[in-house]
Amino acid sequence: MSTFWRDRPTFVTGGTGLVGSWLVKSLVEAGADVVCLVRDWVPESQLLRSGTMERVTVVRGDVCDQALMERALGEYEIDTVIHLAAQTIVGIANRNPVSTFEANIAGTWALLEACRRSPSVKQIVVASSDKAYGDQEVLPYSEDTPLEGRHPYDVSKSCADLISLAYAKSFGSPVAITRCGNFYGGGDLNWNRIVPGTIRSIVRGQRPVIRSDGTFIRDYFYVEDGAAAYMLLAERLAADPSIRGEAFNFSNEIQITVRDLAQQILDAMGSPLELDIRNEASNEIKHQYLSAAKARERLGWAPLFRIDEGLRRTVAWYTEFFERGGADGPREARTDRAVV
Repeated sequence: MSTFWRDRPTFVTGGTGLVGSWLVKSLVEAGADVVCLVRDWVPESQLLRSGTMERVTVVRGDVCDQALMERALGEYEIDTVIHLAAQTIVGIANRNPVSTFEANIAGTWALLEACRRSPSVKQIVVASSDKAYGDQEVLPYSEDTPLEGRHPYDVSKSCADLISLAYAKSFGSPVAITRCGNFYGGGDLNWNRIVPGTIRSIVRGQRPVIRSDGTFIRDYFYVEDGAAAYMLLAERLAADPSIRGEAFNFSNEIQITVRDLAQQILDAMGSPLELDIRNEASNEIKHQYLSAAKARERLGWAPLFRIDEGLRRTVAWYTEFFERGGADGPREARTDRAVV
């Protein structure tokens, strides 16, 4: 891997996000020459806290700005593009669908069109999601499962996924697509997500809140596994042009309810607190999990972390984060503590 990435001009969108922060760190460690698109300054982002931001070139702006994308790709002679920038929160998508559509759909076509006009770009990895499949009766999702999102966030990912396939098939763009489950890991500052929200509640001595009835089943995927999967797909895309226009699921292939995941976190932190089940969730898919057979067979991929190891590393990250005063450190209850 180090040979492939050494001095490779690589453009990452969404670098201050959960997966983006770990991906940029891994790319820098592998020797890549990373250019990172940053829209908002997030002072507690893992990208800044780890010191990685000081080792990359930063382009300030919005992924929907096609002219900016073309300038960045051309000026820095980008070879490999990994597109992660998105509005990723289901609840925000339900409240603000237009901004979600703009970021997730328009942002994808703006970047892909800029890549199409940039002759130096040789590989493009686009991050889709298991939500692109929508609510299906037949599980697990395989890459042949139709893309049938029905709620705002799910639709935005279905559309971005199809647009990526269109650029590959119609224009020969060197695009491959990832479809992963719910990412978790250190550095997630969206406190209404199950893992960081539950950990913060425990640290503050509050009962973790579950917005659903606790029976929703999700496919949870550790963030460092995600970063490794994106890099592997870019490498394979360079070596094997036949995977252009292909999508790949990445998953530990296990099914966990929201209640069970939160309880695992309580147990890992030695907390006697009980869950507060609210049963208030709406416009969310009840049952999801992925088959990663294609990635195993075509890419030689395997996950690096089991969920117990991933949760252990995640709890350790947040323990240090709060001890150092992150998010103002442990304090009394606030009104934004609800999680999925």
